[in-house]
Amino acid sequence: MDAGVVSSCAEPGVTMKLRTVFSPEGTRVTLKGFSLADTLDCGQCFRWEQNPDGSFSGMAEGRVLTIRQQGDELLLCRVGEADFPFWRRYFDLDADYGAMIRCFPADETLQRACGRAGGIRLLRQEPWEALCSFIISQNNNIPRIKGIIGRLCEQFGQPVPGGFAFPRPEELADRTVEELAPLRAGFRAKYILDAAEKAASGVLLLAQLETAPLEEARQALQTIRGVGPKVAECALLYGFHRLDAFPVDTWIKKVLARCYPGGFPDCGGYEGLAQQFLFHYIRLEDRGL
Repeated sequence: MDAGVVSSCAEPGVTMKLRTVFSPEGTRVTLKGFSLADTLDCGQCFRWEQNPDGSFSGMAEGRVLTIRQQGDELLLCRVGEADFPFWRRYFDLDADYGAMIRCFPADETLQRACGRAGGIRLLRQEPWEALCSFIISQNNNIPRIKGIIGRLCEQFGQPVPGGFAFPRPEELADRTVEELAPLRAGFRAKYILDAAEKAASGVLLLAQLETAPLEEARQALQTIRGVGPKVAECALLYGFHRLDAFPVDTWIKKVLARCYPGGFPDCGGYEGLAQQFLFHYIRLEDRGL
């Protein structure tokens, strides 16, 4: 295949029809090309766990869900018609990811990444939770990140059926580093508090970052103590759904050095999605890219 950009690039807001069936056991969704396991285990979220039966249980914005996949069918357990729109948006089920992928250049590396990790969808996570989570993720591993976030929610979040909600900035802004000591967050505690203070006071207007020019949004997030380019890009991609944000960690540095020494190619505004496929692919299939 030629290394040009494939035509029929997706327009912003492109959607696709879903086949949904509501029943007493929950909502069934038929959706081809989606991988629940890859979506929830690709490093973009930290409040989901896989159950022994292969299903996943987790929480988003104070709502608890158990979800399982069999083939092209998802079952959102005990989710009725009234609650489904929240999860429909959270899992970004309406977006046509096939059309987005057609915006990628047809080079071998991206084609292989799409073949292995192309079932990932970028979750529409709550911006503050994503920002705080990726502050916690610095120089950390996923089990420890999940542990710190779990303790943060138990200590300072509001109790909800099935667990604890993620604490709002206002619930953390007046806390001290000493009060956060039980989280065992280490040096990250002072960064969490600075982010909470700025968000709660309005110094940092999170609601504006979804539509602000990308460079302006990056600079705004980096006014937070301890937030550098990588955390800012992660917050923008995973919390604000800025699909052109491009986080670079050690895995992506490796891909860029070996496969794209002249710079990463234009992906039609979906560079963040391409990055996610590459990140998950190389972590799982590190074969000397």
